[in-house]
Amino acid sequence: MQKLNRRSFLTVTAAAAIGTGTIPSIMAAPAQKQLVHHVFFWLKNPGSTADRDKLVEGIKTLAKIETIRKLHVGVLASTEKRDVVDTSWDVSELMFFDDTAGQKVYQDHPIHQEFIKNYSHLWSKVVVYDAMEA
Repeated sequence: MQKLNRRSFLTVTAAAAIGTGTIPSIMAAPAQKQLVHHVFFWLKNPGSTADRDKLVEGIKTLAKIETIRKLHVGVLASTEKRDVVDTSWDVSELMFFDDTAGQKVYQDHPIHQEFIKNYSHLWSKVVVYDAMEA
C-alpha cells in the first residue's frame, strides 16, 4: 500500500467527497442574506425590575413564530460608559429572518399581535432598526 503525504490525502479525500456528493450544497450556492430586526424598548417605569422581567417574558413568546431564525432578548449591559453608547433603553429584541417576507409574516402573526396587546402597556417608547445583511 502506498503511503500518502498530507497533500495527497487531502486531494484524494476531496475527490472522494465530490464523487459521492457529500459536500454540502451550501458550499455551491451563495449564502442568503438575512434581515435583522432590532427593537429597543423604553419602559414606562424604568426602575421596575418586575416590568422589565414581564416584558422579557413577553418577547420570548415571539420565538414560537416560525419565520424567526434566531431571537436574542437583551437588557442593558454594565459596560464602559462612552459617549457613543446609548444607555437610555431598558429591553431589546434582536431577530433574524431569511428575508423581508419572513419579517412580514412575523409582523402580521397572531402571536406578535397578542404580544402587542398584552405587553404594550409596559413601554413608553419603541425604536426599530431593520437591516439587510450587506
